[in-house]
Amino acid sequence: MNGFEKRTEEKKKKILEAAFTLMNSDAEKSNVTMEEIAKSSNVGKTTVFKYFGSKENLIHEVFKHFLKQMATSAKQIMDQNKTFEETLISMSQNKINFFNKINQDFYLSMMEYLTRKDDDGLSIMMQQYTQESFGMLLDLFHRGRKEGKIDLKYSDEFLLIYFQALVEGISSPQVYEKIMPYTEEWTEMLIKGIAPNKKE
Repeated sequence: MNGFEKRTEEKKKKILEAAFTLMNSDAEKSNVTMEEIAKSSNVGKTTVFKYFGSKENLIHEVFKHFLKQMATSAKQIMDQNKTFEETLISMSQNKINFFNKINQDFYLSMMEYLTRKDDDGLSIMMQQYTQESFGMLLDLFHRGRKEGKIDLKYSDEFLLIYFQALVEGISSPQVYEKIMPYTEEWTEMLIKGIAPNKKE
C-alpha cells in the first residue's frame, strides 16, 4: 500500500468511526446528516460522498466495519489457545462488550440490514456468519473434543446448525436485551448441553 492509498484508508476509517459515534449518540440514526459526519471526521462532505456514494451505503459500511472489528477480536481470543470453556466464555463476553458500545436504534437497524434476504433467500448475516465464523467454530469444536468437553456423538454439521440457530435467536430484538444479563448462565448451559454424559 503506497502513501496515497494509506491516507485514503485512514480517511475512510475516520469517517466510519465518526459515523459510528454519531449513530450511537442520543440522536436517531435517521437524523444523522452527511454534514455532521464530515465535520466530525474533519473531511469535506464531497470526500464522504466520494468514498461511500450515499448515506445509506455509508451506514451499511459502518455496520460491516463494526462486525469486522468484532470478528477480529474473536479471532484474537481463539489465538490465545485457552481451554474450550474459557474460550467460549471469553467469546460470549466479547460479543456482549461489543454490543454494549451500541444503542438500540443502531442494533435494530443493523439486524434489519443483516437479516435482509437476497435472491437466494439467504440473509446477509447468515452468509457472513457462514464465511467468517464457521472455520473459527470448527477449530473451537475440535479443541472441545480434544479436551473431552464435547460429546463425540455430535457432528460438526449438527454443532454448526445448533450454534447458528442460537446466534440467530439471541440476535432477535425481542430476545437480545432480556438475555444480556444472563450471558454467563446461557454460556454455561451451552457448555453442559454439548458435554459428554458422565454416566456413560
